[in-house]
Amino acid sequence: MARKQRDVLSVEWVKLELLRTAYATRGGLFAAFDPRVIIVWYLVFAVVPWLTHNITVLAILFTACAAAVALCRVGPLVLGLFAFGLVTETVYLFAVAWFFDGNLHTVASLVTLSLKLGIVALASMAAFVSLDPEKLSDALVSMKAPPLLSFGVSYGYRMLPIIMDEFHTIVDGYRLRSAPLERKGLLAWRVPVHIGFALVRSFYPMMLNTAKRTRTTVEALETRGFTFAGESTKGREIRLAYLRLRPRDLALALTTAILITASFTLGTLAPLFARDF
Repeated sequence: MARKQRDVLSVEWVKLELLRTAYATRGGLFAAFDPRVIIVWYLVFAVVPWLTHNITVLAILFTACAAAVALCRVGPLVLGLFAFGLVTETVYLFAVAWFFDGNLHTVASLVTLSLKLGIVALASMAAFVSLDPEKLSDALVSMKAPPLLSFGVSYGYRMLPIIMDEFHTIVDGYRLRSAPLERKGLLAWRVPVHIGFALVRSFYPMMLNTAKRTRTTVEALETRGFTFAGESTKGREIRLAYLRLRPRDLALALTTAILITASFTLGTLAPLFARDF
């Protein structure tokens, strides 16, 4: 059991989880949908929570986004980071409210803010974990986004594994060349300090080695006609020929509209029900 926990919490596992998330290898509910519909779905859930302060509406939207995250098979690393960030932020906000003599209205406002941030974060996880670089870039081109934006998205995704490999290699080199700590100090405080120095020193060589590979990556994309495909009308037609709206895409849009309408309706009727009881 201890060995399995060390394997799960290794650097290699973190790298694989990040690559699975970036390249949408887990499948999931949204992987089969049109990427343009997924982007619009995300934009809706990123904007709608900021249009209301009703906790009932926000709770319904939060539950819907949480269900979407479960159906999209979001990895444990991303979910863990989300839960950790949401919990620590909530605790921090409540601590500040208590320190400044906040009341129930202050607590309700903090809960509202936490729900809004949680909805946006969950929607972004469900959407972008289902879009690989090609689909995301093609969706941006189809939605008349600037060609350089779609190029930057594809380039950034392709540089992610290169940067991770370079960073891992440099850190391993520092560990092999440096002598082990003779004294770890009280509660082993020297260990994280030593690791922090190694990480900081690895940053500049990582950027230098990555810059050397930039030209090769850009030339590979240009050889495939990436920029021309975004600027030429005929190239756009060929590149985006596989994008088409299907009944399932329309069903997702209709379900989302019904869900948002129902949540606002229930949010409006909730005070009336509370008054009756």
